[in-house]
Amino acid sequence: MCVNYKPTPKSEITTLTGADTSATPDWPDETWQDYAAPVVRAGLEGEPELIVGTYGMMPRRKLQPGLQISTMNARAETIGEKRSYAGSWRQGHTCLLPMQCFYEPNYESGRAQRWAIGMADDQPFCVAGLWRAWEEAEGGYAFSFTQITINADQHPLMQRFHKPGEEKRNLVIIPRAHYQQWLNAGTPERAAAMLLNYPATQMKAWPAPKAQAGGQQSGFLF
Repeated sequence: MCVNYKPTPKSEITTLTGADTSATPDWPDETWQDYAAPVVRAGLEGEPELIVGTYGMMPRRKLQPGLQISTMNARAETIGEKRSYAGSWRQGHTCLLPMQCFYEPNYESGRAQRWAIGMADDQPFCVAGLWRAWEEAEGGYAFSFTQITINADQHPLMQRFHKPGEEKRNLVIIPRAHYQQWLNAGTPERAAAMLLNYPATQMKAWPAPKAQAGGQQSGFLF
């Protein structure tokens, strides 16, 4: 599923989510595993609160030596069962992940090409996620997050991505009117009811090759 996306710039976070950005550090222009990115969670009064977390529920630095697992995407079907996500799911640690677009491989040309998926009106949007806090040995907390994915075999746009014959998946895009409802879902049942495919008519996709050193273009890079 999605392992790379373009987060929303800090200058647009408040307009998009209502969260204050003044006390948080900056983040890179693109997000990959273990990269820092903006995460909006519910504050003490249920208000949108911005933190910066690293992409992947289990950061590499927290894994046992030699263990390699990917926790960037949590499948909705098993999110309450997998040890990496179940605790945060039961505790209601839902969050919003602001982004401009996300990237997927398209095989319509016969080989993998990097495409971007975003909103038809070019506006930023938020994807459903879970967050987790990690107590640090030197004091304080660090944060990590994962995206939630659902089946998209019948989605008119998202069925175009990933290898032929593979299950199609989609990130859960939360409508702006439902941001507060998602952040304060509280229970797995209420959260699960919001895990829906976003209308394809309100989305678009386009080729987005990634530049390599020397100015060359690569169709798709992880």
